Amino acid sequence: MAFGRRRQEEKPAAEPAGTEAEAPETGEAAGGPWDAAVDTVPEMERLDFGALQVPIGPGIEVQVNLEPNEFDAEGNPVNGRIVAITVVAGESSMQLQALAAPKRSGIWDELRKELAEEVTENAQGQVQDADGPFGPELHAMIPAPLTPEVLEQMPAEMREQIPQEIIDQGYAWQPLRFIGVDGSRWFLRAVVTGAAVQDEEQWQFLEDVFRQVVVVRGDHPMPPRELLELTLPAEAQQAFAQQEEESEDDGFDPFQRGPEISEVR
Repeated sequence: MAFGRRRQEEKPAAEPAGTEAEAPETGEAAGGPWDAAVDTVPEMERLDFGALQVPIGPGIEVQVNLEPNEFDAEGNPVNGRIVAITVVAGESSMQLQALAAPKRSGIWDELRKELAEEVTENAQGQVQDADGPFGPELHAMIPAPLTPEVLEQMPAEMREQIPQEIIDQGYAWQPLRFIGVDGSRWFLRAVVTGAAVQDEEQWQFLEDVFRQVVVVRGDHPMPPRELLELTLPAEAQQAFAQQEEESEDDGFDPFQRGPEISEVR
């Protein structure tokens, strides 16, 4: 497996999450992701999802990932909770999740081992340990199915670039990059997919976004690994409420693709 990586000497040593460091001469962002409890969080425009505050700006689209937790009599989802936030930039995406963690020990080392087992044993994929700007990472390759339904949903220009032999075998290898940061009683995980896994320029854009994420842990006790609560920003709640009002007569389905929280300029 080959993964595009910056040479180690070009990377500064990883700083503890939420601390401030002197910016290197290259102009690369220093410090972060940030803990909301510290006073050194850089000011910038962010969307407030409760446990996560995600930066926005030109070229960034932010989406919410829902997990259904209620079903009607016919088994259709009627309600759900937000379990992750996904940042989309160009041909790349980065899914963010914040978890509770012990006060005096991190959980990334243990989670990384479990992820490796899941990829190799359950997904029949391949894994590789790596060092990144935030410390140890896990790089993976998993077989992604190329069913007729998946191919039909692809843009025509993308579908035309897939070699016929790949289509005939029914799957293509999808690269993934798992990044983890242990903070103060919290853990932040990112899963990077798309071009940024191997393209340095696209990765740099997402790296800068990741460095400016703010985690709001809160004071309430939580068991380790439990997801920190994510909520919709006020502007998104208004958009969904308006959509529900407009589609009441037709039977509103909250799991249909609706208004997205995005900024693309």
